[in-house]
Amino acid sequence: MNGYQRIAAALKGEPVDKTPVMLHNFMLAARESGLTMREFGSDPRNIARAFAESVERYGQDGLLVDVDTATLAAALGVPVAYPEDEPAVCRGALLPNLASVDELPPPDVSKHEGVQIWLEAVRLLKRQFGGEVFIRGNCDQAPFSLAAHLRGAEGWMLDLMDPDYEAAAFRLLDYCYEAGTQFLRLMASTGCDMLSNGDSSAGASLISPRLHRKFAHDYEKRLASFSHQLNLPYAQHVCGNARPILADLLATGADAIELDFKTDSQAVRETLADRATLIGNIDPTGVMAQGTPELVESKCRELMTIFAGTPRLILNAGCALPATTPPENLRAMIRTAHGA
Repeated sequence: MNGYQRIAAALKGEPVDKTPVMLHNFMLAARESGLTMREFGSDPRNIARAFAESVERYGQDGLLVDVDTATLAAALGVPVAYPEDEPAVCRGALLPNLASVDELPPPDVSKHEGVQIWLEAVRLLKRQFGGEVFIRGNCDQAPFSLAAHLRGAEGWMLDLMDPDYEAAAFRLLDYCYEAGTQFLRLMASTGCDMLSNGDSSAGASLISPRLHRKFAHDYEKRLASFSHQLNLPYAQHVCGNARPILADLLATGADAIELDFKTDSQAVRETLADRATLIGNIDPTGVMAQGTPELVESKCRELMTIFAGTPRLILNAGCALPATTPPENLRAMIRTAHGA
């Protein structure tokens, strides 16, 4: 099996010859290709080159094409800073209050330069690796996390506590869902093999399971369904300890759940129960960036043992790998997964 076939099978729960690996390594890929993050994110050819060189360097099965967590927010008018050698980051809220959502123009993310750069990078990679390496087109933030960018994280969290703001909160989430589905549709047109979103602000480390079910779950479920209507599998990423909402994440219908190392792997295995695939969940900092190759191998074997008897594991870090991650640690992960 090649990398594309391996990940496609894992997502369907079909037999695989080796545990597949999909690296969340955009910051490391940029640095290893001699690019600053600004150079990386501003040119689709640079993005494609960095990821292509990563495949040549490590031989992973799949590419998670990611750029930052601010592109979709920028497309909607949120102020964004572009540091020279850090990913773009939102700076300040677009909405002074929730009532302002009714003054927003209809979303149209297709005209934003950053969105088009992201899409073109995926097209270039698909053209180079189609059918050989699995290409996951990430589509930035899910509605709850995108709403946090538009309103400002602190204001958004406080608003959710006030019943008087509930109707406006759902109007903002509907607005963000429309923007998100636009990005999903555009990404699907690139020919990518899978779609995904991150919803880190909706994780159980930041909001209660009750709030997740009330304000985030339905939109995550709708994104998965929309991706399936586009005939593509879908992955949902959540940061922090997701154990309190594991069953809810499974109920979204996502084909894969990408989880942080803070989530107990045995609980993940028991909850997913061959109905969805885990992407993750090795510690990106303590193990991958700061650990030894021996520690990486140990943690990967531990996770693979937990998932023995099912093909529903795609080995990855639980979140983005730091740019300082030693190459020998990535090689240790892939060597362990592939049994070399």
